Amino acid sequence: MQEDFYRIGRLPPYVFAEVNKIKSAARAAGHDIIDFGMGNPDSQPPQHVIEKLRETLKDPKVHRYSLSRGIHGLRKAQAAYYARRFGVTLDPDSEIVVTIGSKEGLANLAQAITGPGDRFVVPDPSYPIHVWGFVIAGAEVVSIPNSTGEDFFTALKAVFDDGKRKPVALIVNYPCNPTAASANFEFYERVVDICRHYGVYILSDLAYCELYYNGNPPPSILQVKGAKDIAVEFTTVSKTYSMAGWRIGFAVGNKTLIAALTKIKSYLDYGTFLPVQVAAAAALNGPQEYVDNLRAMYKSRRDILAEGMIDAGWKVTIPDASMFLWAEIPEAYKAIGCLEFSKLLLQHADVAVAPGIGFGPGGEGYVRIALVENKNRIRQAVRNIKQFLVSDPQEKIRSLEKV
Repeated sequence: MQEDFYRIGRLPPYVFAEVNKIKSAARAAGHDIIDFGMGNPDSQPPQHVIEKLRETLKDPKVHRYSLSRGIHGLRKAQAAYYARRFGVTLDPDSEIVVTIGSKEGLANLAQAITGPGDRFVVPDPSYPIHVWGFVIAGAEVVSIPNSTGEDFFTALKAVFDDGKRKPVALIVNYPCNPTAASANFEFYERVVDICRHYGVYILSDLAYCELYYNGNPPPSILQVKGAKDIAVEFTTVSKTYSMAGWRIGFAVGNKTLIAALTKIKSYLDYGTFLPVQVAAAAALNGPQEYVDNLRAMYKSRRDILAEGMIDAGWKVTIPDASMFLWAEIPEAYKAIGCLEFSKLLLQHADVAVAPGIGFGPGGEGYVRIALVENKNRIRQAVRNIKQFLVSDPQEKIRSLEKV
């Protein structure tokens, strides 16, 4: 009986599994782990959204199959959001599809548009589905530096001009998971101009666009003139309204790509539970004070953690957006790499972070820290980290070698 499967064989061991195993063992031993590892919001969604869900559940008709493309009211609410937030006009029937979270949308779009021998360009490091969604679909993934500078454009043009098969699409993700970097409108203009010239689609992941802290809301690539000719964009209610477990996302933009995703979803799912879609529409259409308060909460957490780490001697860049810090590991630990450093931080400081190597080779030497603990827990983490950093690095590294 066959035990080796082609697509499974293309997937490497899950890097985060090692840290998760140590984290579980530490908790079982009674340790209070402060967990910054997963970008899993800890806040409750808006109360009026929860009430809408409860109200809708009482209707006996809502427990039937839904629509794989999403109910019209939710697609209309997403169109209204893009109009007021970005000044972008979208047709709810041909330019929007509701996804079971943006992760599912990206993975299913990869299945829809990938053929044998196709290539896709993905910045490194990146959120895992940006790479592995296409690998699972059978594509070749070409990596370029994850930046918004000239090295990005130089590498992108080099791929387009390398004489090999033209890539189907380029993936961009700003504000970025994991690096927390942001992109401005001029960056998107250049990306659209280049990809239009070469006839390459753009897939933009904009999941963190409402978590910004400098007063400048991140733009949508669809604001660029002509972008809808080649671009589709993914957003989600997961981070904006703390509804990660509700699994509601959207793909919007280019009609050809939206039609492809809509068709493949019609074969694979019946959409998210109808009351959840109705409640998600209430989130988009209702008062937005919750989002302002959530943004202020994450900014406060960012400031406490980043300033505390800097004071402890760990140099970090304070990001303008997202719910992460992307921190280069301290010099004394660079030789062992970010995975082993993450294990040490967990074992000796009771702090869990995500090793950067889990986001691609370009993530080596970094850790991603999610702002998903309250301020008191963050302050405790800072104290633990400070104590960790002033103790003897070599002694801790030797203790790791004995494990």
